[in-house]
Amino acid sequence: MRPRCVITGIGAVSAAGIGIDEIWDSLCAGRSGLAPITAFDTSASPYPFGGEVKKDDQLISAREYVPKHYRKATKVMARDTQLAVVAASLAAADAGLVTREAGEDSTPTYPSGRVGCHIGAGFIAAETEELTSALVTAKDEKGAFSLEKWGEVGIGNLQPLWLLKYLPNMLACHVTIIHGCEGPSNTITCAEASGLLSLGESVRIIERGDATACFSGGIENKTNPMGVARMGLMGRFAEFENADEEPWRGVRPYDDSVCGGVPGEGGGIVLLEEREAAHARGAKVYAEVAGIGSAQSQAGALGICHPVSTCGGPGGEADEGLADAIEAALRDAKIRAEDIDAIVPAAMCVSTLDHAELGGLERVFGERLPGVPMLTLTPFVGQLFAGAGALALAVGAKAVSEQRLPARLHGGRPDDRANAGAAESVPAELNSVLVCTGSLSGQAAAVVLRRAD
Repeated sequence: MRPRCVITGIGAVSAAGIGIDEIWDSLCAGRSGLAPITAFDTSASPYPFGGEVKKDDQLISAREYVPKHYRKATKVMARDTQLAVVAASLAAADAGLVTREAGEDSTPTYPSGRVGCHIGAGFIAAETEELTSALVTAKDEKGAFSLEKWGEVGIGNLQPLWLLKYLPNMLACHVTIIHGCEGPSNTITCAEASGLLSLGESVRIIERGDATACFSGGIENKTNPMGVARMGLMGRFAEFENADEEPWRGVRPYDDSVCGGVPGEGGGIVLLEEREAAHARGAKVYAEVAGIGSAQSQAGALGICHPVSTCGGPGGEADEGLADAIEAALRDAKIRAEDIDAIVPAAMCVSTLDHAELGGLERVFGERLPGVPMLTLTPFVGQLFAGAGALALAVGAKAVSEQRLPARLHGGRPDDRANAGAAESVPAELNSVLVCTGSLSGQAAAVVLRRAD
């Protein structure tokens, strides 16, 4: 029999809170974290709202969560990396796991070679001030940007180690250094599916005996000028004319009147352990990872071939890749679709993408789909891209542990096929919960979480 894997620690960061307990309280109370973006001036932007990770009304910094000797390293961490470092620290603390972070005098729970790390990352945007301060030194005689001048002068004015700050694997790099993870490590860059795919890799590594525990998840930041502009042009974000609006009311999953979501930052990193090892050290268990599955969607289903969404626009074709991934996860868990008690979906709030997602879910669940409650997170935290699947995983595990459905926010009317309308938090019997997502890259992933024995 293959080893079984359980989630023993959750480190989650989002606009809804820092740490899974804060986030869970916000979700159950129906309290959205979406608000005006403060990281940069949005006065000329049609996308003034977002989901920022804040503490005491200030953007959170990794300096508060790293060992004192490591604080200098935060200067060369992009925002995505800082959030990953925070989430990993929270996950280790939540799991009661002792790592290198605790200092040289401490004894790690597991040898460093038995701890792995797999973190999904996205397209890390360069900080505007860093990039533009170099760009302005690359003008020609007429004052226009010159590629020739950029090569001769401008590129040399980027700060030292500039490139290392923005490589996607820097998230896992800093986490492994801080916590002494010397087992298998990898970075997956498959947009929204990254977190679930990372968990899948961690599961297989533990199953084959190459690690006892793994940090696993995904983080991304899109509340920056380049991220907002790029995804706004692709039709992923809703435009707001009134900056005094409550932004969550414009973020409506599975609603034909929807024009997009809002940018967010954050995600989650969980501590995954081999079940017997976790029991031996007396660890609490949120949920067991019972099944994992992945597949590739055909071009256009949830990929970049539907770049622009219009309110009430035509629905996308059913995402067959998503359905394939879910069915693979169900087979891996040795259960049927009727055994699923709740779904934590992508709910991207883009008309074509939501239609495609519902089509994929409908292929698996059929007429039962409207009766399966969905845990929709985008009205609370915004679109997290590479962090989306990971935060969904964190919330799904917490729901299984608490045997409760959080509240749902919805400012409109969702498609009748989706059990996603406004609702209060209620107790629920949750034996098996499905977490699933497609992605901008077309990759689809699914995880079945099972109630702990």
